[in-house]
Amino acid sequence: MAQYLFSEQYNTPRNTVPFDEIRLEYFEPAILEGIRLHKQEIDEITDNAATPSFTNTIEAYERSGRLLDHVATVFDNLLSAETSDEMQTLAQKLIPQIDQHTNDINLNEKLFARIKAVYEQYANGQGNLTQEQRQLLQETYSSFTRNGANLSQEAKEEYRRLSEEESMAELKFGEHNLKETNGYRLHITDKSDLSGLPASTVEAAEETAREQGLDGWVFTLHAPSYVPFMKYADKRELRRRLYMAYNTRCTHGDDNDNRAIVTQLVNIRLRLAQLLGYENYASYRLERRMARNTQSVYKLLDQLANAYKPAALQEVADVQALARQEEGSEFKLMPWDWSYFAHKLKQRRFSIDDEQLRPYLELEQVKKGVFGLATRLYGITFRKSTDIQVYHKDVEAYEVFDRDGHYLAVLYTDFYPRPGKRSGAWMTNYKGQWKDLQSNTDSRPHVSIVMNFTKPTQNSPALLNFNELTTFLHEFGHSLHGIFANTTYESLSGTNVYWDFVELPSQFMENFATEKDFLRTFAYHYQTGEPIPDNLIDYIRASSNFNTGYDCLRQIGFGLLDMAWHTRSSSFHGDVLAYEEEARKPVQLLPSVEGTCTSTQFSHLFSGGYAAGYYSYKWAEVLDADAFALFKEEGIFNPEVAASFRKNILSMGGTEHPMTLYRRFRGQAPTIDALLTRNGIKQ
Repeated sequence: MAQYLFSEQYNTPRNTVPFDEIRLEYFEPAILEGIRLHKQEIDEITDNAATPSFTNTIEAYERSGRLLDHVATVFDNLLSAETSDEMQTLAQKLIPQIDQHTNDINLNEKLFARIKAVYEQYANGQGNLTQEQRQLLQETYSSFTRNGANLSQEAKEEYRRLSEEESMAELKFGEHNLKETNGYRLHITDKSDLSGLPASTVEAAEETAREQGLDGWVFTLHAPSYVPFMKYADKRELRRRLYMAYNTRCTHGDDNDNRAIVTQLVNIRLRLAQLLGYENYASYRLERRMARNTQSVYKLLDQLANAYKPAALQEVADVQALARQEEGSEFKLMPWDWSYFAHKLKQRRFSIDDEQLRPYLELEQVKKGVFGLATRLYGITFRKSTDIQVYHKDVEAYEVFDRDGHYLAVLYTDFYPRPGKRSGAWMTNYKGQWKDLQSNTDSRPHVSIVMNFTKPTQNSPALLNFNELTTFLHEFGHSLHGIFANTTYESLSGTNVYWDFVELPSQFMENFATEKDFLRTFAYHYQTGEPIPDNLIDYIRASSNFNTGYDCLRQIGFGLLDMAWHTRSSSFHGDVLAYEEEARKPVQLLPSVEGTCTSTQFSHLFSGGYAAGYYSYKWAEVLDADAFALFKEEGIFNPEVAASFRKNILSMGGTEHPMTLYRRFRGQAPTIDALLTRNGIKQ
């Protein structure tokens, strides 16, 4: 049964995963079988008596391990979106075995000798390889050298041990974070404590309490509960309490404390980088990024900090002034006050509240709008399928078709928080895209976008806030990068691009959130059917740059923290909280609070692949502003510009250097000017 469930071919629509039939106990035998088959495939490559060639070595290696990759992908995706204690226990057993197998391949001397022979055969542009084949050869060779293939035997053993320790530490970091997030609740029984909160937030909290068998109202650390509470709750002490719970996660000296894991990961990564000949981990990671080196990252962060800091300081002064008007001249603005008083100032300036947007952002209508945007730009359509199995009742599956009607992809959407889902939002694949030219096969992708949006209640459907709309657009942009994938090799397909390029398609889509012509396509009042009025659209546009300086410096602070951890050239043995505070000090705008810590819950860095890469959000923001400027010049729905963006950016994956692809689309290299103009920093 397990072998049937996990295969390259299913008897399901579009060859999708048969989630209804999967049982947790099927994963282990399937992964072990995948490892066995992959070893056999590698042996066939290394035992081949023929001279190493691109076909019998590089392409053969690219095609190997598909069963293992498929099973591990399903397991990993469910571990993030629909996990359980039993699944996490199984992960602790299976992941070391997968890591050991991966290291066995990366450190296989016979395999690397063949890859190196092919690499040298085509060095300096010799031979008749296509651009994509050359890219695959370069990426394959680089992957092996960057994973220890050139190390001495003793160093290889150390590399193996460290990389397996790193993987397990990342797994534990994520488990602790999920348990801390799920383990807290603010239970309110006095109705007066709800002062200031919108009806939708109160209703959601009542629903949460009911689900937990409690009277009153329950607020959690999940974004749909935490964010509006911090923004609207009048009771300062309750804001402080919730803020402290959120910002001290995994610091309490118990089984979920992540401070030792942060130290462990920082030191493992440093040692891995130095084993491979790099000064620090950031230098190792950035070698295969658009930024190329730490100097470029710091240059970008410094440029942005210098440009935005004057605006940020003024924004903080304005919010502080309002707070003192309301609370007295001695009032000191603290981090748990920021969202609350910033929102009040925003209300005063624009005479409209963000909550007035919710009735016009009903999720079903938003879906129509976002899908319709892709139809208008690229001609693709989405057909909901009830035949495709899903992994949770809240998940929906769509078949995606191109302009001419041919099938492009499957898209899964998963919108609401639940205990088995980690926080945040992300896009992933259940199946990648690749082509078999001999059989004329184009294996189309199965893409998933996962979010944690405001849930429907007994009295109303899911009504999004504006940030949730932009998050939807962001993750949908990632999904288009996967849906439009059109390459021969899976490892170069879709979002398999440089980390500081991968956020361009997602952040590009966010630009449409403030465009009247887009909002008019879906933003109708969920009760009356009335279209969103002009004054609300004007508010969205006018307020889009509200506190943009503060927001930018906050992001730069995360980037500086990331770089501080990963540009170290010596082991860390200090106080995680103190080190973090020092790292973010150059852009700190509000008083620091003793005991709070981002690093211990910073999944992007310590369990999500963004180590030495968090700057990518700002890097890609420069790209997306520059790219959207062309759409603004030519018309935001211009079909020719959209076709060029699809052809040169969304379809090409990692088949060429991203700057080559970007220049081909834009006709020039990007500058920060478009971003500064969009944010009102530069007139």
